[in-house]
Amino acid sequence: MLTIRKATCDDVFVAWHIRRASVHAACAGHYPVAALSAWVDGTPTDKWASVVERDFYVAADEGLVVGTGMLTVANGQVDAIFVRPSHTGRGIGRKMLQFLEALAGHHGVATMRLDATLNAAAFYRRCGWSGDSVSTYRTSRGLELACVPMTKRVAVEG
Repeated sequence: MLTIRKATCDDVFVAWHIRRASVHAACAGHYPVAALSAWVDGTPTDKWASVVERDFYVAADEGLVVGTGMLTVANGQVDAIFVRPSHTGRGIGRKMLQFLEALAGHHGVATMRLDATLNAAAFYRRCGWSGDSVSTYRTSRGLELACVPMTKRVAVEG
């Protein structure tokens, strides 16, 4: 059974691994391999660990972490929706996104936003997100990648 929980310091390396594997598997046909490697290869930094501990959630299937997601409540930004390649197509990304949308509503965030990779934009549209224009996403390492900025209004509790 899939459960979603707040990430802890024990999830830093598995979240890094899932991100790397997911990007290389899902984005390969949409971006140059060298750009993907520059984006996700290497080892997690202390800054990465802090972000995981502060803003990440993980999806676990019978104890195995199989997906990640991140919500920055201050600005409604969704990031890091990654699913272990061996577990894609099982609705894990959709469940994580729904969880983050509910969490945003609980925190009074009415409009959420994200920057979709070119391969993921159709997935987000199927989940009710809007956005068609291609823009540039700058990674924390300074790499520039084409992305699709997207938004979604969510119901606010209360």
